[in-house]
Amino acid sequence: MERNAWTYIRQRQVYDGQCKWAGLSNMHGLRHRYAQTRYEVLAGWAAPKAGGPRANQLDPFQRQSDRLARQEISRELGHERIAVTTVYLGN
Repeated sequence: MERNAWTYIRQRQVYDGQCKWAGLSNMHGLRHRYAQTRYEVLAGWAAPKAGGPRANQLDPFQRQSDRLARQEISRELGHERIAVTTVYLGN
């Protein structure tokens, strides 16, 4: 596992260095925007952080759509846990 962690750390260092060289900053925000845009496509409404309804405002059918959208986005972003999508999408 340490080898994978080092690979990720090294990849981030290279990526951050290339972004800095190109005059770009705060690139992680692109992941947030991607997740929110993708959520709207998959769920059919805006994510909570983008002005959409919060989880307690969803009916049972919408909650199922929300869960499926979050599972897909989690996979697309390279995560294993659906809970991490709260950072990008809100709750």
